[in-house]
Amino acid sequence: MKDFYTLNVAGLTRQLPICKLNDELSIAGFVMFSDVELTIKTAEELLKKLPEYDVILTAESKGIPLAYEMSRQCGKKYILARKSIKLYMKKPVGVEVKSITTAKTQTLYLDETDKEFLKGKKVAIVDDVISTGESLNAMIGLVEASGGIVVAKAAVLAEGDASDREDIIYLEKLPLIKNN
Repeated sequence: MKDFYTLNVAGLTRQLPICKLNDELSIAGFVMFSDVELTIKTAEELLKKLPEYDVILTAESKGIPLAYEMSRQCGKKYILARKSIKLYMKKPVGVEVKSITTAKTQTLYLDETDKEFLKGKKVAIVDDVISTGESLNAMIGLVEASGGIVVAKAAVLAEGDASDREDIIYLEKLPLIKNN
């Protein structure tokens, strides 16, 4: 098995490390943190594909640079679904999620202020990678619990079977890698 997967996205090329999930499966590790050029270019390309929306929602933490940059480029607010309740949060609402890259079940939370802001708004959910769709489903649940309307589900990459979905917007496919 190779040590790296070559990804071409938004006119850029990156070498992603191959990370073993279990005895049968590995993934190409995609991390946007600290890659400013990649974040700027992928945000620009995703914005071109989105329908009309009022606000961006992402989950802590790998979606933060992308959501921030998309927000900066388009001038619309982004909201962060947190992985734990913070002291400033009043009457938080939470939805459980089991992600392919996380060992245990987590909960995503929105503060009452963010929940109220989403009410009646057209929401574009964005993330770095959509794979199993579990994080996406949790964010959809938060939007629905807030009275918002999901108008787009977008990611830089669609991994594995997610690339066959017709309800998501993405820039490139990322394969699941079978171990020998």
